Amino acid sequence: MSAADESGAAGRDVPSAQRMETLVGYILLVGVIATVILLSSGLLWYWLTTGSLQLNYTIAGMNLFEFAAAELGQAAGGIIRPRLLVSLGIVVLLLTPYLRVAASFFYFALIARDGKYAVFTGIVWSVLTYSLFLR
Repeated sequence: MSAADESGAAGRDVPSAQRMETLVGYILLVGVIATVILLSSGLLWYWLTTGSLQLNYTIAGMNLFEFAAAELGQAAGGIIRPRLLVSLGIVVLLLTPYLRVAASFFYFALIARDGKYAVFTGIVWSVLTYSLFLR
């Protein structure tokens, strides 16, 4: 009998676990790269037009959904400015770990069928959802 046959169910789960690690890695990589591109592009554009790197605006009183909707609404209305790129960079930065936890939850619940980790990840996901979208 080969080592692959002796490993049983745990051996069959390794490829899906590796795929999950790869997916999470790509989510984080794309999120960070997109954030850097959006923030640096917005700040460079702002600096070239104003000569300053200081953006003065507040986002107090808004959750992430309201913040993103307000910025995208202005963009849809034809108001494109450096602040939009910076704001989108902030949105991508905040959504990156959210999507990572969501992917982990679906992996544990649907593919690995590990109830304990699915519950823990679901709790973390619900806390993130509350803090980003409902508060």
